[in-house]
Amino acid sequence: MMLKELRDQVWRANLELKAQKLIIYSWGNVSGIDRDKGIVLIKPSGVDYDTLRPEDLVALDLEGKLVEGRLNPSSDTPTHLELYRQFRGLGGICHTHSLYATIWAQACREIPCFGTTHADNYYGPVPVTDPMSPEEIEVDYELNTGKVIVRRFASLDPMQVPAVLVANHGPFTWGTTAEKAVEYAVVLEQCAHMALGTLQLTPDQPEIARTLLDKHYLRKHGQGAYYGQK
Repeated sequence: MMLKELRDQVWRANLELKAQKLIIYSWGNVSGIDRDKGIVLIKPSGVDYDTLRPEDLVALDLEGKLVEGRLNPSSDTPTHLELYRQFRGLGGICHTHSLYATIWAQACREIPCFGTTHADNYYGPVPVTDPMSPEEIEVDYELNTGKVIVRRFASLDPMQVPAVLVANHGPFTWGTTAEKAVEYAVVLEQCAHMALGTLQLTPDQPEIARTLLDKHYLRKHGQGAYYGQK
């Protein structure tokens, strides 16, 4: 079977969504890409996680042409493909309807950065897209979902803020691998929960000071990063 190592990674990343309680039923998907081959592997549409097997994953090229697989790919595949085409640093993408992140998405509100937990992972607020127009919804909806995400990141670095809330819909996260995309989804849900609780306690809470944001993000992700082991 082609792409065996990537297939196993993407399969395990999909199972991690259920292990982390980020999904119910089949409400979510993870994909991964082999940039050298230009091949994307993604969860098939509507398949329950309890029965999902590595060989069920669907392989496509970046234009959506089937390369390998017997099942229909996720209905969100055009969104994933658009993000891979436009954001060259992405190696994996995750989409869920996790509770707290989706609350923010349904409210069409970005998640403010109130503290260092958020700052360790996202270099500023997690953005929300503009609501989609009727024309964007009626024709090529999933592709246009990817396009509104790309439009929102016109002045943002997707590798510094590896998450977005699609207005009225839910979160997408990404990373250099499928595993990192899921990790950022887990962290996003935690940050969304904490931000909501913070505003319930202090509705006028200001965002984190820029110096503290810089310190926490850059010590993990900057050129002189010193967090963790070398």
